[in-house]
Amino acid sequence: MITIFSFDDRFKGYSVKSLQKDLVSGLIVGIVAIPLGMAFAIASGVKPEYGLYTVIVAGILISLFGGSKFQIGGPTGAFIPILFAIVMQYGYENLLIAGFMAGVLLFLMGLFKLGGLIKFIPRPVTIGFTTGIAITIFTGQIANFLGLTGLEKHESFIMNMKEIAVHLGGMNGYSILTAGICLAVILLAPRWLPKVPGSLLGLLISTLLAMLLYPDQVATIGTAYGEIPNRLPSLAFPTITWQSIQHMIKPALVIALLGGIESLLSAVVADGMTGTRHHSNRELMGQGIANMVTPLFGGIPATGAIARTATNIKSGAVSPLSGVIHGVVVLLVLFILAPYASSIPLASMAPILMVVAWNMSERKAFAHVLRTRTADSLVLLITFLLTIFTDLTTAVEVGLVASAILFVKNMSELLRTSKVLPDHDQKGERVSSRVIHEQHNCPQVSIHTVEGALFFGAAAQFEQRLAEELKEQPKVLILRMNHVLYMDTTGEANFAAIVKQVRKQGGTVLISEMRLQPEQMLRKTGLAASLGEEHFFDKTGEAISYALTKLNRHQCLGCPIRAFRECEHLSDPNHAVTPHTDKKAAPSGARSQTVC
Repeated sequence: MITIFSFDDRFKGYSVKSLQKDLVSGLIVGIVAIPLGMAFAIASGVKPEYGLYTVIVAGILISLFGGSKFQIGGPTGAFIPILFAIVMQYGYENLLIAGFMAGVLLFLMGLFKLGGLIKFIPRPVTIGFTTGIAITIFTGQIANFLGLTGLEKHESFIMNMKEIAVHLGGMNGYSILTAGICLAVILLAPRWLPKVPGSLLGLLISTLLAMLLYPDQVATIGTAYGEIPNRLPSLAFPTITWQSIQHMIKPALVIALLGGIESLLSAVVADGMTGTRHHSNRELMGQGIANMVTPLFGGIPATGAIARTATNIKSGAVSPLSGVIHGVVVLLVLFILAPYASSIPLASMAPILMVVAWNMSERKAFAHVLRTRTADSLVLLITFLLTIFTDLTTAVEVGLVASAILFVKNMSELLRTSKVLPDHDQKGERVSSRVIHEQHNCPQVSIHTVEGALFFGAAAQFEQRLAEELKEQPKVLILRMNHVLYMDTTGEANFAAIVKQVRKQGGTVLISEMRLQPEQMLRKTGLAASLGEEHFFDKTGEAISYALTKLNRHQCLGCPIRAFRECEHLSDPNHAVTPHTDKKAAPSGARSQTVC
């Protein structure tokens, strides 16, 4: 069981100096989170204060109960298309239900130690949907940047682009000027004032200029959403029914999956920056707790925020207390300055989200995968395009299925079965396929080296290849299995079919150098017991020695082929060979000189 309230390692060696560092970093990250929280909420189709509530509640809880010392949680850009689609289709109340259900799922994922499974999502899929989300966020802010009004919101990307095109004639020059000023400050602030958050500075400067130079000429948060209250809402549990659970389970799964991916990616980034190591399952449980509590205050789903976590570390954070302080800072700002936030122009929010979209776009990784011109490039493009033109759920599902199909195909192509014989020119006479030809091929002993995974994607191919060889009806089939690392039940079934066919022909199957997992599979299914322990060998040379005692001696007499050293004696009518069936008791004269 994971210990949720395990603070010892995260606060080890904590001091007054550590507290001072956490206060500074928490203050800085809190200031950074204010404009982002409002912007993410507006882009998700809900009121800006809901983003602030999420920053406060989820930010504090994720820091307290998560598995990373430096993780900063809250609303993120990756959630925008998902949450906007849920609000458009189901409404805000159902978004709260989906968020709560996602929290339950995340908590259970951590409780049952599924944190490691997130890493099995292929990188082309994550890059594809992340870049697709970035495109969706960026284009979604064009209307506010240009000051377009009267647009109808749609779930469809194409329909939203058509709306923008139809209303281009209504561009507002004051909005463009406001957005341009904010964007310029955001881009130039890191160079001139590196210690001041660019998004906050851009927001303040553009808002003040708009208020002073051209008041009432641009749409503001107040005109669009009303005044932001300077308090947290009352605690209210969303009404959850069986019908709402059925309706919202799919959106909740998507939120939980994306939240888990992003939070663990953020934690990995934090580990790389600090040399620490996060607890993935505890992190998922902390994310689950936060997402179960946040909807009770009207907040939207939250996860680990990579950019804010990096800012927290660069600002000198020492412990999770910095994340708690960042939430408290936003709470104090909400109490004191909420009425003034209503005057912020929507055009000032647009560049903030556009820059967020640009930074999260993974453009370099996207181009790198495309340049490889492999199957991964196709998966990347499919996921990317489906994220933009359909929805994230479809994109991830199709991307995962495509990746799985390509994986199975590639793994099946790796399966090799090659017929081998001892190579008398090699030291130790190791078996090799290069010595096999028409004049050098034992008709009674067939040795095959098997390489690859014997699973459902390759098992039929394995059986087909050996079935062709069994048409010659060898007396002994030796399967050299040292390069088979995995076997599933389908592979075992096809393996058993080969054994059955050899026995039907009156032959014997011997197995050499089998790995642990395939051997365990044969024991579980009973095939190992059916074959008999005496038919399993640690070395191929021992299997050959045993095989030579099973030959039809009359068929060996006069045989010109010298596949084995023993063939010279076996083919001599004047040399008698006494068959032995016990590999441990086989005489040295009947033992092959082949080492492996």
